[in-house]
Amino acid sequence: MTFVPLTDEQINALAGELPQWSLVDGKLHRELRFADFNEAFGFMTRVALIAETMGNS
Repeated sequence: MTFVPLTDEQINALAGELPQWSLVDGKLHRELRFADFNEAFGFMTRVALIAETMGNS
């Protein structure tokens, strides 16, 4: 699968549409906080599994 980077215009448009996201140095940014390590690790694992399935399509 080939990924094409978003243009500056696309990034700026997304920043206005995504709640809790902002632009930092021209990149989309969101800070997440978790109650503890287990919660953070669980989140990271779920994201990794979703990303893996996206890469196989």
